[in-house]
Amino acid sequence: MNETGRPQAEPMSNPRADRVRDVAKLAGRPARLRKQRFLAEGPQAVREALVMNRSRLAQGQEPVVHEVYASRACLDRLPELAELAAGTLLRLASDDVLTAMADTVNPQGIVAVCSFVDVALDEVLDAGPRLVAVLCQVRDPGNAGTVLRAADAAGADAVVLTSSSVDIYNPKAVRSTAGSLFHVPVVLGADVEELVARLRGNGLGILAADGYGDVDLDALQDQSARRRLGGSAEESASGASGKAPFALEGPTAWLFGNEAQGLSDDELALADHRVAVPVYGSAESLNLGTAATVCLYASARAQRR
Repeated sequence: MNETGRPQAEPMSNPRADRVRDVAKLAGRPARLRKQRFLAEGPQAVREALVMNRSRLAQGQEPVVHEVYASRACLDRLPELAELAAGTLLRLASDDVLTAMADTVNPQGIVAVCSFVDVALDEVLDAGPRLVAVLCQVRDPGNAGTVLRAADAAGADAVVLTSSSVDIYNPKAVRSTAGSLFHVPVVLGADVEELVARLRGNGLGILAADGYGDVDLDALQDQSARRRLGGSAEESASGASGKAPFALEGPTAWLFGNEAQGLSDDELALADHRVAVPVYGSAESLNLGTAATVCLYASARAQRR
């Protein structure tokens, strides 16, 4: 065992060892909640966790990464991972041990035990967010992870999961974020009515992504482009039922609904506008991850121009 970022010479080889079983239990929610820790699997997720860990330590904060287990082949191929792990418990492990620890059949040669990284809503609001993604009762871990990754790519300031949404620390969700879990502030277990009230009180407009929405996303983007070019800010949005146009370039929170039912009537009623993503071909609709990506990028583009 070595805590300097350089692993000991002999790898762990017993997949039934107590330490291996303890790590493997983190694939289950009860163990995660009890220990307030979760697993990151694969070079990309572990790299981003270690980068966050190094930043936290440099600021005198608690560590994010507590243990790293890696194959010799992985560290030979990606020596920077050992460098990033300096000061963290790093142990060599055989492929059998890594397979026993991880949730996947092929953990890509490395796993890390990490502390929960979610934050309080107050922390997000204090930072003055301009773009927030809200997942309302999203149950599929792959979808939740994909939306978080899209939010990261679009430069969103936070992702909020309401109560009854999936556990973002589910191994599949963590893998689906591709490391973005360690980039974007995440708030868990929010009450949607209280959340919307607080977001609105902090100056954010509320848009609901809804296939039957009364506002077309193209119309909002066209409005934004006209304002940028000096057009009238009072121009009506196409199909907006007489409502004032929504400034897509302004601070915005997007509500995204459950995979099967979408947003409930109560959730839709909380929004300033229900916005439909236009479908030009024959597809019935877009899946959650694709729709969220389109909506978040529309806001990001408007805000950045």
